[in-house]
Amino acid sequence: MILAIDSSIGTSVALVADGAVLAEAESMDSRGHAEWIGLLIRSCLTEVAVEPEAVTEVAVGMGPGPFTGLRVGIAAANAFAFSQGIPLLRASSHDAIALDTYSNGVSGPLLVTTEARRRERYWSSYQGLSAIGAPIRVGGPGLAKPGEIPLPEEGAEILRTLEADRVSAAWLGLLAERLQSGRGELLGPEPLYLRSPDVTLSAGPKRVTR
Repeated sequence: MILAIDSSIGTSVALVADGAVLAEAESMDSRGHAEWIGLLIRSCLTEVAVEPEAVTEVAVGMGPGPFTGLRVGIAAANAFAFSQGIPLLRASSHDAIALDTYSNGVSGPLLVTTEARRRERYWSSYQGLSAIGAPIRVGGPGLAKPGEIPLPEEGAEILRTLEADRVSAAWLGLLAERLQSGRGELLGPEPLYLRSPDVTLSAGPKRVTR
């Protein structure tokens, strides 16, 4: 049983096992990740009537996403996996969106974009599904203004663009399950922030003179 967590846009939590979604709960509050994450985890565990010990892996969306929201989900996933002594499976949030889209009848070249603020979009491009059923990413993730997103060299004329406003933790969990069982490539521990946080550390106390 995989507990999946993503906070790259809103906050989404799900439980998946053997290719099936057992429970999913989400909040689209873009500033309340820390307040919602624990409640959503508890909601999913309660819906399936299992204790935390029943979870065997934790899947977490590594972005791309804004610094503050994204790190809340990553921190929660790390804490849960550490407390239970179970593996942490890291995957791209955009890959989860692409898997959701392809699994619902879309085929061919696909461009996934999500809100990055400052009049910019996070983007990733795809060419379909691999033999293990995972999205084939051919470009990105990147950050660009809407009119400056690079298009793939092949298939640009039939490219479908998806401006996503949510990431489903259920599809993230299913993606992680496919990557793990099919020996696909999971991500490393570095989050896909793509841009530094707005707040910077202080350079130290300023000298005050009379």
